[in-house]
Amino acid sequence: MVLLSERGGGDWLTPLLYHVLGPPGERGVSVQRPPAGPAALPSEIAFLLAEGVDGRLLVRAAAAAAAAGTDAATALLNAGLIAESAYYEALARALGAPYLDGPIPFGLGLRFPDSLVAGLAPLAPGSVSPWVLAPWGRAIADLLDAPGRAAMPAITSPTRLREAVFAAIPEQVADHAAHDLRRRAPERATAPEPALRWLLVLALAVTAALCLCAALPPPLARAVVIAGQILFLAMAALRIAALAIAAPVEPEAVAPLAEADLPVYTVLVPLHREAAVVPDLLRALSALDYPAAKLDIKLLLEADDAETASALPRDTLPARFEVITVPPGGPRTKPRALNAALPLARGALLTVYDAEDVPDPGQLRLAAALFARLPARTACLQGRLVIDNAGDSYLARVFALEYAGLFDVLNPAFARCGLPVPLGGTSMHLRTAVVRALHGWDAHNVTEDADLGLRLALAGYTVGDLPSPTFEEAPARLGPWLGQRTRWLKGLVQTSLTHGRRPLDTARSLGGLETLCAVALVPGTVASALAYPVCLVAAAWSFLVLEIPAAPAFLDNLPTGLAITLFGTGLAALVLPALAGCARRGWGDLAQSVPWMPVYFLLVSLAAWLALIELIRAPLRWNKTRHGLARTSRSGRRARRGRPATPCDTARGPDGGACASA
Repeated sequence: MVLLSERGGGDWLTPLLYHVLGPPGERGVSVQRPPAGPAALPSEIAFLLAEGVDGRLLVRAAAAAAAAGTDAATALLNAGLIAESAYYEALARALGAPYLDGPIPFGLGLRFPDSLVAGLAPLAPGSVSPWVLAPWGRAIADLLDAPGRAAMPAITSPTRLREAVFAAIPEQVADHAAHDLRRRAPERATAPEPALRWLLVLALAVTAALCLCAALPPPLARAVVIAGQILFLAMAALRIAALAIAAPVEPEAVAPLAEADLPVYTVLVPLHREAAVVPDLLRALSALDYPAAKLDIKLLLEADDAETASALPRDTLPARFEVITVPPGGPRTKPRALNAALPLARGALLTVYDAEDVPDPGQLRLAAALFARLPARTACLQGRLVIDNAGDSYLARVFALEYAGLFDVLNPAFARCGLPVPLGGTSMHLRTAVVRALHGWDAHNVTEDADLGLRLALAGYTVGDLPSPTFEEAPARLGPWLGQRTRWLKGLVQTSLTHGRRPLDTARSLGGLETLCAVALVPGTVASALAYPVCLVAAAWSFLVLEIPAAPAFLDNLPTGLAITLFGTGLAALVLPALAGCARRGWGDLAQSVPWMPVYFLLVSLAAWLALIELIRAPLRWNKTRHGLARTSRSGRRARRGRPATPCDTARGPDGGACASA
């Protein structure tokens, strides 16, 4: 079987036809498509006229395909103008081939993901055909123009083939999703050893270092303390320096790509217990301003999540929406679900959205235009995550401040300097080929976004800024917030342990300033959170109760002076990015909550200590955040909860396609 590395467009079926049906000369037909007149329908949809499909729908699909530079079959299906099963059943009749709609009796040689990437799978001996074929895109016209009826494989739809393969070899799918990175790049994967072992090693190393410092002569001990203070001061100064780099929230003028030049775009949306937000999610995805023929939206479900599955109106979803149920297996994490879908992505570009997200409708177009003008070394564009329900509680307000500082100030500045960026878990836009080359996400890391950002940097890629908002829902109550933040910080510890096994090699791969940035944003975030209460109490005691002594010699005063400087700089590094983010978004009212941030970071510290405990007791536990609870919306873009999704919400594409089906 000929295997293919990409599914997005191109004449990928010709080598398969050669392998299965024989060379063109043996079939007695030409594989070249005959030229069509200006009024003729493309062959991939013309046969539907004989099936009684309204010719006006076919003309509309042909026009949309010509404008988008794609095939008419994809335009027809993705706009929801015909059901996928009806189309492929009609295609089988036109080819004179058997159509498989029920159980598919696979034979030996079925493999994931190879069989689905090729769209061709072997059938058991005695079946209606040795092979079953699920053609897609321009390959359909090749089949129709060169049917080779004597040896035509059985036909099925891509969705039916994928469902049958997942049902036939669920263990292969689950194993690939969970362990492919660990098999192919074990040095970049979360260690299989218990986290307790690594934490004990780290604790022993820190204890040994402290004992060594205590045994050193006073001048050397003071030098070690000063060196540590300077390191933390440099990390804090790096965050403050980011304020000087302009990163407006409105994008600069970028020449848009023509419809025909836009790439196919895959959108991955992991869902787990998200029935409450399914209507809003479908409305947000349907509002994306991108040609329907070039959208590949995959909604990823867990096998035991019947509630979310029942909330999805599968019968009315056009073919650009694909519902994929990930086979059971461990670990039960978001990156495992993403890995199960990654080999099936048809787009040259892909992004990940969370269930509660409301992305700006023009985000995909802007990302595609930026990728086209940026070098191939820029493998990712990080969108701006904006907390939309800041009015729900004081906690949500300070969460919004934190996100404003991170996604409107720090990350854009670091991206513009080519420094490592710990990605957000959503609205990260990626070159699909690069993600596949890195073997996807780490299924055993519960903060897979930060890990992927670091792996991109280690592989020599950079992350760019995408000044386009995605509105998110923040937890408004302490319990859900604490569970979410504990998971995030646990994942940062996992990432630190994974890429810190050989610290010198990692530093050499990244470079000097890049290493400082990575340390500041990954282990530095956890270390500062753990130490924050101790430093805050010590500073308050020293400043308010004790008298700070002044030594006669400058060097004797240097540790105390650096400690005072570090305390002030650290507070500035926490507060100033948030204030700058508010200024850039015009959130003067929200900036009034900045005085709450020192108290807020005490909660972050609590989450950091809980993360260490959970890393030992339950390293793979995914603390699920419940969504659909927001009571306010700063942007006004979040739809009113409770209104059910209608067929028109889900079937109308950005090209204006109606809610028709045939």
